[in-house]
Amino acid sequence: MKIGLEIHVQLPTRSKMFCSCPATGASGPNEHICPGCMGMPGTRPSLNKEAVVIGIKLARLLNCTVPDVAWFSRKIYFYPDLCRHYQITQYETPIGNAGEYYLDKKRIGITRAHLEEDPGSMKKSGDGALIDYNRSVMPLVEIVTDPDISSPAEAREFLKALLNDIRHVVDLPDDGERSIRVDCNISMAGSERCEVKNVTGLKNVERALTFEAVRQTKVIKSGGKISRETRHYDEERKVTTAARKKAFEGDYAYIGEPDLGAINVKKIADTITTKESPLNMAIRLQKEYGIDEKIAKQIVNTSVSMAALFEHLARKISAKNALMWITGPISSGWKTLESQINEKRDGITDIVIQYEKDEINRTECSMRLKAFIFGEDPENMKKNSADLDALIKKAIDENPSVISDYKKSDKAANRIIGIVMKESGGSYSSSDVVEATKRILNGMI
Repeated sequence: MKIGLEIHVQLPTRSKMFCSCPATGASGPNEHICPGCMGMPGTRPSLNKEAVVIGIKLARLLNCTVPDVAWFSRKIYFYPDLCRHYQITQYETPIGNAGEYYLDKKRIGITRAHLEEDPGSMKKSGDGALIDYNRSVMPLVEIVTDPDISSPAEAREFLKALLNDIRHVVDLPDDGERSIRVDCNISMAGSERCEVKNVTGLKNVERALTFEAVRQTKVIKSGGKISRETRHYDEERKVTTAARKKAFEGDYAYIGEPDLGAINVKKIADTITTKESPLNMAIRLQKEYGIDEKIAKQIVNTSVSMAALFEHLARKISAKNALMWITGPISSGWKTLESQINEKRDGITDIVIQYEKDEINRTECSMRLKAFIFGEDPENMKKNSADLDALIKKAIDENPSVISDYKKSDKAANRIIGIVMKESGGSYSSSDVVEATKRILNGMI
């Protein structure tokens, strides 16, 4: 099984790719359009530089070679949602070429990443169709992978990781309006490939590829041949259906776009600073601080701000202790802390430095951090902590076998946690009960 994806990312610019129409905010169909969007005679495209900047950032994220000079071409085909009967896209000189992306330790080759405009959108209505041109000329980057993905589940995992990185690097909002659509290419046992067009949603990508894998396998086993074709995914029926024969690149009769001219990409690229992606950040944290791979990914995937706080603390105290506090009370209070991290970072640093200097013990440090994060009185928290410890010790005294069971498996702590949660009537958060129970049991073995 070989799978390759073509991922269309709608870019977060204020205006469209080749005109000044707003890129978002339309309250109804065909509201944000102009003669340029509609391909009227006499109109000429004007390039949105911000789209080029974002394209370069994505090319760098994908470890692509970025050209010094690039230009656009006209991809000629006829479809109702394509006003000019050609799409302005990059063909000979994509914004990024020959890149790679790592899913854990597996390399996924990136064939190219190119800038292009989106067509309009069509909606079936009775025997005909309605066309909304609000989407026409929206800026896109299309990311084309090599056929290196080996299963539908891996395709979904790859997309999840990649989209997380994209959203961070180019501040792509996950608001549903700026869509990400995927064309899924799959072939079985060396047969012709089929393309499932315009699939949205990670679950649907996996489902569409799974259905195609089963369908193609059945055709091959029955002695049939797979036809090279474009197919459609029906989300309700969860099946793919034939749409049309798959076109070859030569069918599009590409010609250079004469109205835009060459783009000095190097001049723009030299002025751009690109954010570190979450994936690269996790890899770097492992190398620089000796963090376990799973924990590094967990911190980064929880929040890049949490990873930044860890690095800040690791510059003030040992990396081992910084990790202990990040994965302990800071992690349990992160939902409250994240929106206030800039204001509270120095206070958190002061508290953990006191522990590093042996001015306070671990229990006192944990209590002070929680009080500071949640804005509560430390003395009240100390009393509550003492009461919680007493409840836990009482439950252990009444169930002494849990100590020997805990030596074999830390899941045995769940028995005490359940008892304490029930007896306290929800007076303590589950994270506090879990942390205190494991701390006390660890001290008994």
